Amino acid sequence: MQNTLPNKIKTISEFHQLRGLPQPKYPLISVVRFEEFQALREKGTEILLFDFYAISLKRGMNHHYKYGQRNYEYDFNNGIMFYMAPNQLLSVEVDDPASRPNGWMLMIHPDFIWNTSLATNIKKYDFFDYSANEALFLSEDEEATLNQLIVNIQKEYNNPIDTFSQAIIISQLETLFNYSERFYQRQFITRQKVNHEILDRLEDILNQQTEDEFLLSQGIPSVQDISEKLNVSTGYLRNLLKQLTGLSTQQHIHEKLISKAKEKLSTTNLTVSEIAYHLGFEQPQSFSRLFKNKTNQSPLEFREKFN
Repeated sequence: MQNTLPNKIKTISEFHQLRGLPQPKYPLISVVRFEEFQALREKGTEILLFDFYAISLKRGMNHHYKYGQRNYEYDFNNGIMFYMAPNQLLSVEVDDPASRPNGWMLMIHPDFIWNTSLATNIKKYDFFDYSANEALFLSEDEEATLNQLIVNIQKEYNNPIDTFSQAIIISQLETLFNYSERFYQRQFITRQKVNHEILDRLEDILNQQTEDEFLLSQGIPSVQDISEKLNVSTGYLRNLLKQLTGLSTQQHIHEKLISKAKEKLSTTNLTVSEIAYHLGFEQPQSFSRLFKNKTNQSPLEFREKFN
C-alpha cells in the first residue's frame, strides 16, 4: 500500500468503492459509518486527495493521520472531529490493518451546495482550513448534539427525494457547522494550557525573528511564516489570538516591530531611515506610516521626548 503519490478521489462514489461500501444513494452527499468500512489489507501509508468536503467524528482510531497541505501528524485515538475541504491531502499511516475506528463520515460534493446559502457561508468556517492538531475535541454533550444532527441528515437522506430534500439537508448542515463553530470557540477557552503555550512560543518566535540580523537577512516575518513555525494554520492562529488577546497575528508582529523601533529611537543615534532598514522595511516611508498609525506620532516626534 506504500505510495508517495496521492490517490485523487474525484467523486463520493469512488470513495465508497475504495472502502468497499455500497454505492451512495445520491452522488453528491453521503453519510457512512466507519464500522462498515472494509478493513485495510496491509501496513503502510495511503495518501488521499478529495474533490469534496469531508467531516468526520472518529473514536478508537489506531491509525495515524497527517491532515492538510502541510501534513501535520495527529493520533486520533482519543476520538475527535475534523473537517476537510476539497483538495486537502489526507495521509493515513496504517499500523494495524485489521483495526477500524467507530464513528461517522459525512461527504458533501461542492455541487450539492451550489446555488444555496451554504455555498457562500461555508467560506466563513475557518475550521475547514485547520490542521489536524487543531481538530475539535468534543465533550460528551457536544458529541451527542452533533451525532443527533447526523442522524437527522441521514434520516432525510434515506427518505424519498422531493423538492424539500436539499433545503432540509442544507439547513441541517448549517446547524452542524454553527455548532462546530461554537464548540471551537469553547475549545479556545477551555484548552488554556495548550493555548498559552502557543502564546509563549509566539513570543519566542517573534523575539527571534525581530532580531536585527534576522530582519536584515529575511525581512519582516509574515503571518504565514509565524503560523508555520507554530505548526498551526493561519486561520486557527488568527482566531486563537483574537480570543486570547484581541489582536490578530499581523497586529502582534506590528506591536513587536514598534517596540523594537521605540527602543532604537530612544537609545541610539540611528536615523529613521537606518532604523527602518534595520527593522526589515524596504521603504522608510512604510515604517513611518506604521509607527504613526500605532502611536499617533511620527518617529521623530517620539524621539524628541528623549532629547
